[in-house]
Parts: sequence; structure tokens; C-alpha cells
Amino acid sequence: MPTRSYSSPVRAAAANEKRERVIQAAVDFLRESESVASFSLETVAKLAGVTRLTLYNQFGSRRGLLEAVFDDIAIRGQLGRLKHVQALPDPREAIDRLIQICCDFWGSDAAIPHIYDAAALDSEFAQALNERNERRRQLIATLVDRMSAKGADPLVQRDTVDMILALTSQTMFRMLATGRSSDDVSLLIGASVRAALGRLDR
Repeated sequence: MPTRSYSSPVRAAAANEKRERVIQAAVDFLRESESVASFSLETVAKLAGVTRLTLYNQFGSRRGLLEAVFDDIAIRGQLGRLKHVQALPDPREAIDRLIQICCDFWGSDAAIPHIYDAAALDSEFAQALNERNERRRQLIATLVDRMSAKGADPLVQRDTVDMILALTSQTMFRMLATGRSSDDVSLLIGASVRAALGRLDR
């Protein structure tokens, strides 16, 4: 006798709705909380009106929930635009676009700084964010390589990539954003990035 399937469109829709409700509750908590120390599956489950077991089944752990929250904010903040940057014919224009996209994203949601604060308390989640940052590093490295003359010093290229990665990080944006708009921060970072790129021409 074939095994009976308990999956159905209705069940799947209900699970998706519950997942979205949990993520939204987590985002709301991170936006409003003064400390991420109390962020837990239990806390978010209560806010979302579901059981802790439901959260555990869907996300596996606190880290899994934080990753889901970050990825949800990334989608809504249009961070996916970065994947189109590499296709731009002018690598310097591509770098400018990357800076703007990063600044737009870092300033798009009040929950983002608290997500990074959570990484300081959770080494596994910090590693997950580092993996996402590595994608940005790879994109920057590709663009820097395109800008570099044949036979360019690889150490200069590496230092330039590291500098641009740091300048376009959430930490740098957070330091500069007080009293400045995202566009203002983008212009400030852009000037520093152009100075870093100037080393490639020497």
C-alpha cells in the first residue's frame, strides 16, 4: 500500500503564513529592542503566537532564525541587485553602484544593526554573516582585477579589495550614518574608495 501523503497546498500555505509571521515578529523585536541578549526562540514564539517547537522545526536554532530574518530583510532591501553589478561594462561604475546598493541596504531597516550585534554574541551566526560578506569580497575582487593593469602587484590588489570591503561594511556605515543620510554616507565612502583605487594606477 502506498504511503499516504499529508502534504497539501493548504497545509503548505499555512506553514508559509506561519513562517512569515514568525519572521515579522522577529524583525519587530529586533527593531524595537535595546538589547539582543533576550532574543530567543521562546521570545519570538510568544510574540508570533506559535509554539517554540514550531520555530525549532522551521528554523532549527536561534542562528537559523537570525539567518532567515537577515535574508528576508536582504530581499526587501533589494540587496540582490549586487548580482547585476558584475555585468556592468565599466568596473568603476560597478564599484560606485556597489557602494550605493550597500549603503541603501544598511540604512533600509532599523533591525540590521541589532542583527550584527547578535553576531557578537553568537559565533556560529557570526560565521554565517561572514559567509555572506565573502560574496561581497569576491565581487569586489573581480571588479578590482578588471581595473588592474596586466602584471599589477597582487599585494596591492589584495589590500585594495580589503579596504573596499571594510569601507562598504555595515560597521563602517553604522559609524558614519549618525547625522547623515544614506546618500551622504555613500558619497563619503565613494570618495574613500576612489582614493583606495588610486593605488592601482601607481
